[in-house]
Amino acid sequence: MEINKYKDFWQKYEYKIVLAVGFVLVAVISFEGGILKGQKLSQNPVIIEKLIENAVPIENNSNSAVQGVSQSQNLPSEVKKSENSAIEQPKDCAFVGSKNSNKYHLPTCRYAKSIKPENRVCFSSEDDAKSKGYLPDKNCIK
Repeated sequence: MEINKYKDFWQKYEYKIVLAVGFVLVAVISFEGGILKGQKLSQNPVIIEKLIENAVPIENNSNSAVQGVSQSQNLPSEVKKSENSAIEQPKDCAFVGSKNSNKYHLPTCRYAKSIKPENRVCFSSEDDAKSKGYLPDKNCIK
């Protein structure tokens, strides 16, 4: 008698039970996939750079009063210089180091590009860097 109750229950609700179990399995798999993807993404930090939007020009130009002048033209010359100096490097800079570190890098290395211009130290050779107490970065220099 007891077995007939279970058979009747299963025949009546079979579709709903299978559907509910399927939803639970999909939810668990999606959750685990999200955790794995989140762990992979959390390894690389997000760097947000924000330009100065409401900077007051150091020198008053008559051109700055003209509407339609781009925002970068209204930036103080100090900001413009720091942006350009981050891109431009002296030609005798075979290796780059930081005042805050004891490592030196190739100028094309991603770590060298992240050094602030005011902290950048240029070396003409590896011997020059080593003589000043710097060590080669194992990620850039093999």
